[in-house]
Amino acid sequence: MATDLSPGDRAPAFRLATDQGEEITSASLKGQPYVLYFYPKDDTPGCTKEAIGFTEAARKFAAAGIAVIAVSKDSVESHAKFRKKYNLKIRLGSDPEKMVAEGYGVWIKKSLYGRSYMGMDRATFLVDGKGVIRQVWRKVKVPGHVEKVLEAAKSL
Repeated sequence: MATDLSPGDRAPAFRLATDQGEEITSASLKGQPYVLYFYPKDDTPGCTKEAIGFTEAARKFAAAGIAVIAVSKDSVESHAKFRKKYNLKIRLGSDPEKMVAEGYGVWIKKSLYGRSYMGMDRATFLVDGKGVIRQVWRKVKVPGHVEKVLEAAKSL
């Protein structure tokens, strides 16, 4: 498990199904910078705010030539409901086996009310067109996060 991915590291290869019937792979994004952000669960308060934030900034990311892909372990069916309910304009990748999450080191041990469990770390990776990680945000706090990512993305 690659929990220590840092700027300068090669981004792990991935393959994700989306709720829109497509497959996104790291190979299909070759030459294009992208934001890969991981979130715990569809239709929960923080995750919804984050998805809406990235949706509101989608045109700005597109204008900068940056693809935005949101990833959780939710099914493509769950993603489809989430997209429709909030009119999301970003790609939602489904990682039910947590293979991509483990590759990026974001499937981690968490604790809540004294109970330990495995869960998705809210984390964002900015990857350049050569497949190199340029910036990593871990344990993301949603307010102001999209703006920070967009600012960094514009500098690529």
